[in-house]
Amino acid sequence: MEDFYRGFAQRARDLAENADPFTRRRLLDLAQRYDLKSRPGSGAGRSIPPPRATPPTVLFSGSGET
Repeated sequence: MEDFYRGFAQRARDLAENADPFTRRRLLDLAQRYDLKSRPGSGAGRSIPPPRATPPTVLFSGSGET
């Protein structure tokens, strides 16, 4: 199982080399998560919560009436 995650981490790094800055950052973060899962005894059974996506405040401003 470690090789599986290690391979995915390397694939994400390879894709990040040619990606735009935003996608590169996301792919490298993904690779880091796969690296953590590939290490035996590192809590690989625990799931890492996904990063939060905060919606723009514009969607929630106003009186709420349309």
